[in-house]
Amino acid sequence: MTPLFAVEMVETGSVEAEFLDLMLRAGSSWVLWLLIVLSFIAVAVILERLVFFLLERSPTEAIDKAIAAIRKRDFEGALAALQGQRSMQAAVGRSALENATAGAASIEEHTASVIDSERLRYERGLAFLGTLGNNAPFIGLFGTVLGIIRAFHDLSINTAAGSSAVMAGIAEALVATGVGLLVALPAVAAYNGFSRHLESTMTGADSLKHAILAEIKSELPEAEPTSPADDKEAE
Repeated sequence: MTPLFAVEMVETGSVEAEFLDLMLRAGSSWVLWLLIVLSFIAVAVILERLVFFLLERSPTEAIDKAIAAIRKRDFEGALAALQGQRSMQAAVGRSALENATAGAASIEEHTASVIDSERLRYERGLAFLGTLGNNAPFIGLFGTVLGIIRAFHDLSINTAAGSSAVMAGIAEALVATGVGLLVALPAVAAYNGFSRHLESTMTGADSLKHAILAEIKSELPEAEPTSPADDKEAE
């Protein structure tokens, strides 16, 4: 006696039958290969970002010298201390010092432009890691679903195999979910670590910008308070 499930599966002409045939033909092995390829790309991105952040780390000694020079209003010395440095903090400091004579408003605009351009460099590759970390488990789950469909289909064709065949197929299908989690965990950890480092770098750059602005604003002549009598004379 043919099981009802098998009868429904061999029916043709329905959308369900077309999708079932497509999934059976595709199988779940391609999902594993996709996850493996994505894992290699993720490792490459993580290594590239590690090297990038190591090369772009803020030079503590140079920043300290620049801040000390700024407090002495030695802007040329501060600019010299930051020359040749690759970090975001140094780039923002150089932009602020190079435009020190243009006024505080000009410094704000120039440093904002530098921060935006530097942030794009620092964020390169992070979107991929975040997307992979969020979606790799679902890709693996999709492979598991395909494997389970295959296992039940095989059982419907060969009922003599019994539950052992189904359990073996499901166990094999669950490998895709495991691989998906294995790919997602390092990607999420790397994304969080790099994002945190970017935030601290931007905070340091903003702090240096405000230190320069504070010294420049302190050199501006303060407006003398006017009395009501002066106001009337002006009218």
